[in-house]
Amino acid sequence: MKLASFVHQGIRSYGIVKADGVINLGQRLGDRYGDLKSLLAADALSEAQQLSGEATDLRFDDLNFLPVIENPGKILCVGMNYAEKRKEFDQHNPAPTLFVRFADSQTGHNAPVLKPRHSSEFDYEGELAVIIGKGGENISRETALSHVAGYSCYMDGSARDWQHTWFTAGKNWRQTGAFGPWMATADEIPDPHQLTIRTWLNGRMVQDDNTASMIHKVAELIEYISTFTSLTPGDVIITGSPGGVGKKRNPPLFMKAGDRIEVEIENIGHLSNVIIDAPAHALTAAH
Repeated sequence: MKLASFVHQGIRSYGIVKADGVINLGQRLGDRYGDLKSLLAADALSEAQQLSGEATDLRFDDLNFLPVIENPGKILCVGMNYAEKRKEFDQHNPAPTLFVRFADSQTGHNAPVLKPRHSSEFDYEGELAVIIGKGGENISRETALSHVAGYSCYMDGSARDWQHTWFTAGKNWRQTGAFGPWMATADEIPDPHQLTIRTWLNGRMVQDDNTASMIHKVAELIEYISTFTSLTPGDVIITGSPGGVGKKRNPPLFMKAGDRIEVEIENIGHLSNVIIDAPAHALTAAH
């Protein structure tokens, strides 16, 4: 089952993705589970599954995709987790490299990705995202995959010139991380380490690897992270990017307004976004 979060006619909702459109679960289950995160927290994927045979309500053209989980409690990102990337950055530390993203740094499939105004080194990183379905702490790697609700694609846009001894400033500009187009539930991905992962910039393939190349596997990451923080349903772990990033190319290759960036992961989906310049003034909430 593939599940997406979206806006339709100004109303936030979520649903089951089929070949010809979306079954609107918000319409059917929204009184009990207001969003996809609530559905996961209630361990109610089986309720959604029972509706998967229904006719689709919405065409893809009629909705705007949101990040798969719009407001995760935690977004934990793993750096330097593919052999080629470690070589590019001359990284030798054996422990997982971790940093955080904030929820407002995300955007959805087909939505603009904002190039930070104060960065001239806005880089692409295609990654596998893991969505937690069952929370816990001190989770063993032997049981870790049973805590996974599903998997998605992530474009972890990085302002390289804002990454120094820490990554946070380079990773949290508004709408720089694209998350989608949807999640494939864990039953569709029996082994998260047998998936082709590719990134294209303006139609040119710039990353091409397999999740088998991950150094710290998904189960190990869940074990490690849950040692120091409690995971909850809807939390997201972004598992690292293969080699081929723009920073280490000669000459460097960075994203600019008008570029299209795409991330595709086998059996999950194809995430596509256009880069635009961030506006000069931040949007402010209406009073």
